[in-house]
Amino acid sequence: MAQLELEQQVLCCGTSCLLFPISILWQQLDYALLLACRHFATSGLAVSLRDGSINLSNAWTRQLSENAVGNIQLVLGDESSISVGWQKKDEKRTATGEIKFGTNFFGASAYYIHRFSSKSHARVAGRVGSTALDFEIGGGRRISEFSTVRMMYNIGIQGVSWRFELHRAGQKLIIPVLLSTDSNALFVTSAFAIPSTLYFLLQTYVVKPYYLKREKQKTLEKMEGLSTQLTEARKAAKKAQKLLEPVSNRKKNRQLENNGLVITKALYGNRRKIKESSELNEINDDVASQVFDVTIPLNFLVTEAGQLKLHEGIKKSGIMGFYDPCPGDPKLLLVEYTFHGRKYKVMVDDYEALLIPQDIHQF
Repeated sequence: MAQLELEQQVLCCGTSCLLFPISILWQQLDYALLLACRHFATSGLAVSLRDGSINLSNAWTRQLSENAVGNIQLVLGDESSISVGWQKKDEKRTATGEIKFGTNFFGASAYYIHRFSSKSHARVAGRVGSTALDFEIGGGRRISEFSTVRMMYNIGIQGVSWRFELHRAGQKLIIPVLLSTDSNALFVTSAFAIPSTLYFLLQTYVVKPYYLKREKQKTLEKMEGLSTQLTEARKAAKKAQKLLEPVSNRKKNRQLENNGLVITKALYGNRRKIKESSELNEINDDVASQVFDVTIPLNFLVTEAGQLKLHEGIKKSGIMGFYDPCPGDPKLLLVEYTFHGRKYKVMVDDYEALLIPQDIHQF
């Protein structure tokens, strides 16, 4: 049906309103109003150029909770109807239900989607009414950034069928396959059981092992490349510490003479291994692979007044004499120091500020 639309939207919340520009399309007048921060209303007027019939629609939507909405829609015209709907959506699941009554029909529908991961989901849906009675179950999987495939099994008054879907960037390709118009119990069971069994067998013994093997291979390749980079970064940090060491030792000796701030032990690296190594006097080779001694650069940063300050929001691997020994893992900085003859100890996160000495660090 060819249509001419005139669309205008006004949004209001509290005392402020926003008027959207008017856009001329083909044959429908739509009007939207945000009645309150949790309410939304829309109105539409459609005129058929074929027979001159007019349909007026009004919809009211309310935010019921943080992730649930309810709506009521009223349509007046040749096919007048009223419908009540509800939808709830969160990270793992989506549920929707609707009841609709018209002048010569009625119907109810619902569907539920459960997301097992960011790539796969299952879907169950049902419809009942004066013109439909069917139930469907199936699942889908994301095969690329913009593409998703889905297979649905449907049984209803029209028979038993499969439906294959491809969704890509807003486009949809649907291939329905009618298996039978009869609802024979054996055939209905087989039509569901056979593809389900094949899917789980392929998923368990072919697809999943293949992806696990590929991911493991990628991880190994990444670690091999990363190992070379970490070795080079470690050597560069050691060279930087060699340059800092003379000045660092002079500052340390001056603080010792004045009974001031002296860093006795400082380790930076993997959170878990830092906590393990905090009880050790020496770092073994295994721990050293993800933990780095930074005592020299921290003594270098101690001021003449006997203070050390590292600012918040700055990654500590960027400090001269540091490097990142475990990219991608959470990191800690462990500092043990003496001040006025007392021993202190503190741990801070990678981006957390550090200011010493402080009495709360004493142990």
